[in-house]
Amino acid sequence: MRLPTAETRFAAIAATAGCWPLLLLSLLAVALGTLTIAIPLHSHQVLTDPGLAAHEWGTFTSIAGPDGLPVDWVPMQTQVAQPDLPGFVEHFRSATYKGTLRGTVRMETPVIYFYSARETKLSVYVSFSKGLITEWYPHVSDVQPATPVSEVALYEPHDNGSISWDSVTVAPNLGSDFPREDAGSHYYAARETSATPLSVKTPKGNQCEKFLFYRGVSTMSPPLSAKVLSRGAIELDNLTGQPIPLVLLFERRGDKFGYRIVTSPQDHAILETPSLTGTSDSLHQDLEDLLVSQGLFRDEARAMLETWRDSWFEEGSRLFYIVPRSFVDSVLPLSIQPAPAQFVRVFVGRIELVTPATEESIETALATHDRAIPPKYGRFFFPIFQIISQKSDPERHAQLLDDLFAAP
Repeated sequence: MRLPTAETRFAAIAATAGCWPLLLLSLLAVALGTLTIAIPLHSHQVLTDPGLAAHEWGTFTSIAGPDGLPVDWVPMQTQVAQPDLPGFVEHFRSATYKGTLRGTVRMETPVIYFYSARETKLSVYVSFSKGLITEWYPHVSDVQPATPVSEVALYEPHDNGSISWDSVTVAPNLGSDFPREDAGSHYYAARETSATPLSVKTPKGNQCEKFLFYRGVSTMSPPLSAKVLSRGAIELDNLTGQPIPLVLLFERRGDKFGYRIVTSPQDHAILETPSLTGTSDSLHQDLEDLLVSQGLFRDEARAMLETWRDSWFEEGSRLFYIVPRSFVDSVLPLSIQPAPAQFVRVFVGRIELVTPATEESIETALATHDRAIPPKYGRFFFPIFQIISQKSDPERHAQLLDDLFAAP
């Protein structure tokens, strides 16, 4: 099936919103080549391009401690794994820095798509509350802080990290000559949309891509706390008072999994453990529909799900939720100049849960030297192990450590 063009998509945006005057301006912009509208905002002049639309998706990932609040953690693999990003992606300090930077929330794979029927030049600036931006592509014009920082820098006084792209050209005629390496990576899945290609001017020449990509780490608190009760149910508390559109509780044990969806949950709610009777088709379709309901195009929703296909649905228990737009804007303020006529931001929060079933699975695996189990929890195994051991009495804590380091 042929994907819709940028012109078709922008027309759909305007029609859906009932903004026919905006659509006429958009078509006039295409015909004349350039059109901007100056709008006063807090004594500043903000240029709005009625022929430009932007869509962004990303994730905030955390691990809930025994009290339901996020714990400090560093992702550590239980076995040697391929880098999750291609080599051309740029890093703050070094490719290994993010893996040692301590924080409570990992901001993972935000991508910003643009839609325009004509060539458009723009600039983008984004900062991360209580955090640092650690990876990006294409090349940025500026990154702050400009000097190296320590692995515990986020727990020391510091300014918010930020990056900016000052020379972005969005153009339908750029083609699809994007960088690619032989090694596999989920990074490439995000390209499978009909977004307008872009290029960024760098000291070494232009870099082309389908989106702007970045990642980061922060010590901020998510808008939800998720406390695991003794029977395995999850006690949710909305910490911000901002409405949460929906939550999804997921659990996987071996080849079986289940999930439970709650729309517009109360500020305080109890979610019971789902039965392990789910199917991959129903899960992916439900998630895709949920993402589309929040404003993403369907191919964007599919690209997001494909990007996280392995990690989201691995062994264990976790809570997914749609992050309120006002919360995203407050912790991740982003400016695009000229401003797009429509800007959608859909962020999924992921909270990893240490349930009784997870504790039993890991403790049994360690006691029996079953080395097949820890890798199933991926980069969350060691943080989960720390939570389990810290809850144990001294004797049990010592036994867990002995089991962890015992030879197979």
